Amino acid sequence: MQRQLSEMEKHAASDRSGLPERADWTIDQGWQNYGAAEHATWKTLFERQTKLLPGRACDEFVQGMRDLPIGAEQIPDFRRLSDVLMKRTGWQVVAVPGLVPDEVFFEHLANRRFPAGHFIRKPHELDYLEEPDVFHDVFGHVPMLMNPAIADYIQAYGVGGLRAQRLGKLANLARVYWYTVEFGLLQQADGLRIYGAGIASSYTESVFALDDRSPNRIRFDLERVMRTHYRIDDFQESYFVIGSLDELLSLAQIDFGPLYERAEGQPEYQPGQILGDDTLITRGTGRYFADKRQQA
Repeated sequence: MQRQLSEMEKHAASDRSGLPERADWTIDQGWQNYGAAEHATWKTLFERQTKLLPGRACDEFVQGMRDLPIGAEQIPDFRRLSDVLMKRTGWQVVAVPGLVPDEVFFEHLANRRFPAGHFIRKPHELDYLEEPDVFHDVFGHVPMLMNPAIADYIQAYGVGGLRAQRLGKLANLARVYWYTVEFGLLQQADGLRIYGAGIASSYTESVFALDDRSPNRIRFDLERVMRTHYRIDDFQESYFVIGSLDELLSLAQIDFGPLYERAEGQPEYQPGQILGDDTLITRGTGRYFADKRQQA
């Protein structure tokens, strides 16, 4: 028997079938159109992650989650999230149909608008999804936007992204976002903690990033990260560790122009590569990735 599409899925399908109605790619979240199945998937993901993250997520993530109107029973309403965010850090959450063009993404961030996918993954996609959905974007990212340092850093990234695009240096800057906002680790007084949304929203990577012996955990260095490739199809081979969120805020004050010039023509590094001048928190065994390469 063919499964009937929910109203939300129909909306998502129509959104992806052609050009967006609005130049900024925003759409109405259509919160009232979520069906019971979508809310149930959110609940499964939410309860699983909130049980796992105590002692793993950084203090700022935990506090942001407490202060936001986010719970297990239903997918959050972006309007309610935005009301709280706006009062705290001047951000708002806007719905988009999925991935948007780079210049649209940067323009939103530069103006303190976080574009979030409005659809939610299917039950068989709980552990891996190619395109960010509402759980990744809202559960993973929005709690950190309650923190002023992260709020300012991501806005600065949006401004910097528009510049990097004009200079043809977007790949270098994208790596900084990847290894901080998406897959960054933080050294708290009581141990390594997660602040990157790609980890915080993933059950399997929340365990792998902190507990597995395979990946490297390396002290964050801006120029090193700008020249380091990353994995988009699996766990990270290396995670970069900052000492505090204020380090990210200091990056927002840097002129990246000279850094792009220095990176020009310099060797680039593979995701699992360790350099002689790296400050290692943990030297990984590389076992997970070696085993996968053998099986390929």
